[in-house]
Amino acid sequence: MDNKEGKQTQDKKAIKTAVSLSLFVLFMVGVAYAAVPLYEAFCQVTGFGGTTQRADKGSDIVLERKIKVQFDANISNDLPWEFKPAQHEVEVKIGETKLIFYRARNLTDKNIKGSAIFNVTPDAAAAYFNKIDCFCFTEQTLNPNQQVDMPVEFFIDPEYATDPDLEHVNIITLSYTFYPVED
Repeated sequence: MDNKEGKQTQDKKAIKTAVSLSLFVLFMVGVAYAAVPLYEAFCQVTGFGGTTQRADKGSDIVLERKIKVQFDANISNDLPWEFKPAQHEVEVKIGETKLIFYRARNLTDKNIKGSAIFNVTPDAAAAYFNKIDCFCFTEQTLNPNQQVDMPVEFFIDPEYATDPDLEHVNIITLSYTFYPVED
């Protein structure tokens, strides 16, 4: 092989390597960009990390087994609101639709927008905790000194009763944390 052929082979290898590395970098950027929506979809489907499910309507099946659902409320230090559950717990039959409320009050003299994140504990119960309606689905804007009752309509999927990991779990906690939303 002469010097010219060797140079062409080296150039082809360099181009192939550069193209491969460029494609790899583009692939990794795509994976990083898709990671958050994929993780959110994974959590929504599996209940991983206490992520609840969304439902259009309640269950057609109501079992006699009852579960106590406790409610927890937290606020970011950057949000000047009061936030608490209107009731601290309810007892609900598995499959029964229940409507409860959280109460929020803006402690300032200006409009403030907030957004709530949520989770359910134990984590294994989250896959069966279905919300039909929730204030957490949208951002909330409270006017100066305004107080509002915000609904959460939910049910526990009857499949909960067939999960051996939840056989002795009779208390579920639904927790929200509100954060400020910048315009």
